[in-house]
Amino acid sequence: MIGSIKRIINMSGKYKTRIEVAFIFSFIKSLLQNAAIVLAVFLIDGFVKESLENRDFLRYGIMLFSCVLLQALAIHISDRLQSAAGFLLMSDIRIKLGEHLRRLPMGYFTSGNIGKISSVLSTDMVFIEENSMMTLADSISYYFSAVIFIIFMFVFDPFMGLVALGGSAIITAIGEGKYRSGIALSLARQEQSENLTNAVLDYVEGIGITKTYNLIGEKSKEMKKNFDKSCEESLHFEKCQVPWGFAINAAFEICSSLIGVVATILYLNGSINITYFLGIMLFILDVFVPLKVLYMDSEKMTIMDKCLDRIEEVMNEAELPDDSERNVSGCHPGIPTVEFKNVSFSYDSKETISNVSFEVKEGEIIALVGPSGSGKTTLANLIARFWDIDSGEILVNGDSIKDVSLSSLLRQISMVFQNVYLFKDTIYNNILMGRPEASYEEVIEAAKKARCYDFIMSLPEGFDTMVGEGGASLSGGEKQRISIARCILKDAPIVILDEATASIDADNEAAIQSAISELCRGKTLIIIAHRLKTIRDADCILVVSDGKIVEKGKHDELMSSGVIYKNFVRIKNSDIGWCKRKIG
Repeated sequence: MIGSIKRIINMSGKYKTRIEVAFIFSFIKSLLQNAAIVLAVFLIDGFVKESLENRDFLRYGIMLFSCVLLQALAIHISDRLQSAAGFLLMSDIRIKLGEHLRRLPMGYFTSGNIGKISSVLSTDMVFIEENSMMTLADSISYYFSAVIFIIFMFVFDPFMGLVALGGSAIITAIGEGKYRSGIALSLARQEQSENLTNAVLDYVEGIGITKTYNLIGEKSKEMKKNFDKSCEESLHFEKCQVPWGFAINAAFEICSSLIGVVATILYLNGSINITYFLGIMLFILDVFVPLKVLYMDSEKMTIMDKCLDRIEEVMNEAELPDDSERNVSGCHPGIPTVEFKNVSFSYDSKETISNVSFEVKEGEIIALVGPSGSGKTTLANLIARFWDIDSGEILVNGDSIKDVSLSSLLRQISMVFQNVYLFKDTIYNNILMGRPEASYEEVIEAAKKARCYDFIMSLPEGFDTMVGEGGASLSGGEKQRISIARCILKDAPIVILDEATASIDADNEAAIQSAISELCRGKTLIIIAHRLKTIRDADCILVVSDGKIVEKGKHDELMSSGVIYKNFVRIKNSDIGWCKRKIG
C-alpha cells in the first residue's frame, strides 16, 4: 500500500512539494489528536502523587484548548494543500491526455478504444480526483498515528512497545493481503466499467437503426446485461473483501486485549506503576485503530491503483513522431503539391496500400475511384498523416510529411467528409474552428460562400443557434454546408473531398456543389467520389483496387484504353452499384 501512496506522490509533478508540506501538517495533526490522552496521563500522575494545584488545572485546560485549536489549523492547512493539489493535478492530467490523444494515430480511435477513453475520462479520472488526495491524507495520518502510538508504548515500557510493534505487524500483514486481493479484483471491476461505457455508447449512437428495425428490446437486453454484470462485479469485489475485513477486526480485538493482559501482568509484577498502567488502559483501544481504519478502507486505494493503470495505459500509447519544428515549404514551380513515392501501409497487420506512386501538381484536380474498401480514403488520410506509412515517402511541396511539424502540415489541408461532425456549440463557433483568429466579418463571408448564410439566418438564434451533439439538430445538407464554410474560412491550399456529396438529397445538391466550387477555387483538389459527373472533368483519374493504382488517366483516355474504369462507367450508366463482383 505504501507503494501506491508513493505512486500518487510521484505522479503529482509540480504539486509534489505542496503535498509533502501537507504531510508535515498531517504529522502535527496526528500528534495533537493524541494530546488529550497524554495530558490525561500527566493529570493521573499528579493525582497519584497528590502534587496538583489549582493553577495546574488552568494550565492543563489552556494546553488542551491550544491543542484543539492547533489541530484544527493543521487539518485546515493539510486539507487545503492536498485537496487543491488534487483538482489542479487532475486538470493538468486531463490537458496532458488531450494533447496525447491529439497526437495518436487514427487507428487507435477506430480500434474499439472509444469506450476506454470515455471510461478513463468520465470514471477513472473522476474517481481519482474526488478521492486521491483525501485518501492520501488519511493514509499518511493513519501511518503517523500508528508510529506515534508504538513510540508511546515504548515510553511506558519496552516490553509493551514490543507487543504493540508485533500487533501492528500482524494487522499490517493481514491488511496488505486484503490490499493485494483488492488490486486483483479492481482490474475486473474497472474493465467491466469500460464494457458498460461501450455498451451505452453503442446503444445511444445506434438508437435510430435500433428503432428502425424494432430492436429496442434486444439492444436494451444487451445494455441491461452489462448493467447487471457491473453490479455483479461490484458485489463480488465487496464479498471477497469481507473475509479480510473480518480477519483485520479479529486481529485488532486480539492484539488490543493482549496489550491489556500484558499491562496487567506488568503492573501486578511491579514492572510499571499505576500511572503508566492507567495510561496504557487509556491508550489500549487506540493503539491499533489507525492501522485498522487504514486497511478497512483500503478499497479506495486499490481502485485508484487500477484507475492509474488504465490512465497510464492510454498515456503509454505510441504517438506519431512530431519532433520537427520545420514548416511546409511554399509552392515551387515544377515541384508537385502532393507526391506519393512507393508508399505501402498496413492496418492491423493487413496491407491496405501497396507500393503506390502518383503526384498532384499545383491547381490540379485528381479523382480517386474504386470499389468500397479499395483504399481510396486511406490514401487521402495518409496525406494528412493520420497514420504513418510502413515504407515509401509522401511529400507536400517537396517536403516529406515526416520531416515537418504536424501542425504545419495540417494547415496546408482542408478535408470535407461524407459524414460531417459538428460540435455541441453555436453555429458560429463551429465555423470559426476553421481559423480561430478570424474576424466576425470573415466568418459571415465564409458562410455566404458556402451557401449556408440564408438558412442560418432563418434559425431563431441565427449564428448563435446551438447545434446538437454531432449536428443532430440540422439536416445532412445543412451540416455539410457548415463544414464547407469551415474549410473556406481555413483557406488551405490543398482540399480533399471524401464522398462529400454521396448522401446529399437533390434539394441540397445544387447548393453544396456551388459551395464546393467556392471552396476549391484556385486550390489543389483531391476528390474521392462515385458520381461520374463529379470526376469526369478531373485532370487525372486514379482507379484504386486492393490498395493499388491499377489505372490512371483522364476520362476520355480511360474510356478508350481502360478496363476497370470503363466498366465502372457502364455500371453507373445502368444505375448498378459499384462493387468488386461487378468489375471482377
